[in-house]
Amino acid sequence: MTQHIIIATGALFGMLAVIFGAFGAHALKKILSTDQLHSFEVGVKYQMYHAIVLLTLGLSATNVTSATYWCFTIGIILFSFSIYGLILSDAKGKKLRFLGPVTPIGGLLLAIGWLLVLIHAL
Repeated sequence: MTQHIIIATGALFGMLAVIFGAFGAHALKKILSTDQLHSFEVGVKYQMYHAIVLLTLGLSATNVTSATYWCFTIGIILFSFSIYGLILSDAKGKKLRFLGPVTPIGGLLLAIGWLLVLIHAL
């Protein structure tokens, strides 16, 4: 995986996290319950944390394995974006329940990504 792709992916996820965070804080604040808004914010935070990790890995002198890149990238999509889908669909009264099992799969991929970073460091 080239450093440019890793950096671009991290930047894209970071930008989207800022946009989604602002959207949640302003537009969604009026239609979501406190619990729903908190869950939405968790998705945004995890997306931003892992965007920063991708940027850091892309800017570092270490070689990042493609497995690490894909675990973080797919993990962000499955974890954060499934939370967004669950919360927004629930707010509309038509909760997309099939997304429920997707969230922990994304979390598992994020954890595996961290494990791969650890293994690479050792």
